Amino acid sequence: MDTGVAVRAETFGQCIDAIRAMRVDWNDGPVAGQSDGDIVKELRAAEVALPAPPDNPLAETIEHDFLFYFRSNSAMDTNSAVADVRTDRATVWAGLKSPITAQERIAEQLGMTPDQVTVHVVQGGGSFGRRLFFDGALEAATISQAMGKPVKLMWHRADDARVGRGHPMATSRVRVTHAGGEVLAFQQAHTSVETDFRHGLGEIISAMAADLPAGMGNLGYAETIFALTQEVPYDFGVVSQTLTETDERFNTGSMRNIYSPDVRTAGELVVDQLAAALKQDPYEFRKANLRNDRVRAVLDKVATEGQWGRPMPKGTAQGIAIHKEYKGASACLVEIDCRPRTVDRDIRDGVGGPRVTKVVHAIDVGLVVNPRGLEAQMQGGINDGIALALTSSLHLRDGHFLEASWDNYFYTRQWNTPPEVQVFVMPSDSGQPGGAGEAGVAATFAAVACAYARATGTVPAYFPINHRDPLQFTPKPVVPPIPQSPTNGLKLTY
Repeated sequence: MDTGVAVRAETFGQCIDAIRAMRVDWNDGPVAGQSDGDIVKELRAAEVALPAPPDNPLAETIEHDFLFYFRSNSAMDTNSAVADVRTDRATVWAGLKSPITAQERIAEQLGMTPDQVTVHVVQGGGSFGRRLFFDGALEAATISQAMGKPVKLMWHRADDARVGRGHPMATSRVRVTHAGGEVLAFQQAHTSVETDFRHGLGEIISAMAADLPAGMGNLGYAETIFALTQEVPYDFGVVSQTLTETDERFNTGSMRNIYSPDVRTAGELVVDQLAAALKQDPYEFRKANLRNDRVRAVLDKVATEGQWGRPMPKGTAQGIAIHKEYKGASACLVEIDCRPRTVDRDIRDGVGGPRVTKVVHAIDVGLVVNPRGLEAQMQGGINDGIALALTSSLHLRDGHFLEASWDNYFYTRQWNTPPEVQVFVMPSDSGQPGGAGEAGVAATFAAVACAYARATGTVPAYFPINHRDPLQFTPKPVVPPIPQSPTNGLKLTY
């Protein structure tokens, strides 16, 4: 089939053994021979110039350039689906976020009409945007039709990590201009590997519109989403935020808050540097320049509850950040430990590094329907933000991502999870729910980055901060494409 070779067997382990026994001549992938550095160069070449700063002879500028490496979508379960395709009808079971588009695309692939295809949406593990695409369901239907049998398709974890959907590599350049204690301009240029929106808005017409040639359709979606979601809620004079997307060779997707984590982190790091240049406290500076009362309220909440400004040992620090998107507002205060005794911990089968020891998060989404659910959603986002800042990324080497499973993709683990986490759901007199979405991610990522910069005295230039460290795992092979089948570790006795 067009995405590889499909094997049908009675068990998952038999499928793996069969795949490893096959001798296949594979064509080169779209990024054959390329590594992280090659993609970085392409992004740098695509960057557009920042607008000219305000013409003021007394003005001073602060400018930083940040790099965000590829990150896995890290869905809790792999791509999977059950399909039963007959000559005149098809039935598919899968976890899906865009089931109508899936039904219509599957019908198109099978040469059927949509009313001949029944799609059942089943519960899945956390997908964090992964299930907007229906690769597994489409593949299962194609395989079932070719084999003439019902199939249960399940991707191997290595497939999901290496060729699944991920967060694109991006750069974000920020320049602020100030004079006489006032901010005259805030300019940000975000350049990214393309984020794929070809799932459309839920049906095939918008999906086809997003798939217009030369990236025209997808770019239109990207720029619209960027404009709708990215906001600088500070009174910073002339504000400019631009998006440039390039390179559509990678499988990407709307992973946890899409553009906001990277854009907000770059912006908030520069806000800290701006406050320092003006000799102001980071929290007080933010509070004085915010234009939105709801954002100011969540900021005040975390500063109060987290005891902002309390004495901290050398090598540790607090960080604070805000995020406003759609109809919600969030703020986060973290404490981080960057002392050698913490950074150099010996972690078995894992990675240590700096540890976030405390998180205080406040969220205002208007009318709250499920407070405990909202709190849990923020806790998940908090762990994502910590991972994005400190530990989790994909390493591209010679055309392949090295990470291939949870044992070498270092999402926030137990030894890096903060012992103290507080989530405050703000009271609201609004009668309208604002939606929580992924609001916990951006403010946490930014707060961790700011705390790290204050604890170490160095503003990080790339994320996660451990990406260029020596690998803490032995990469699994790419030929054959998946590791050996699982074995039963129990000793049988008779």
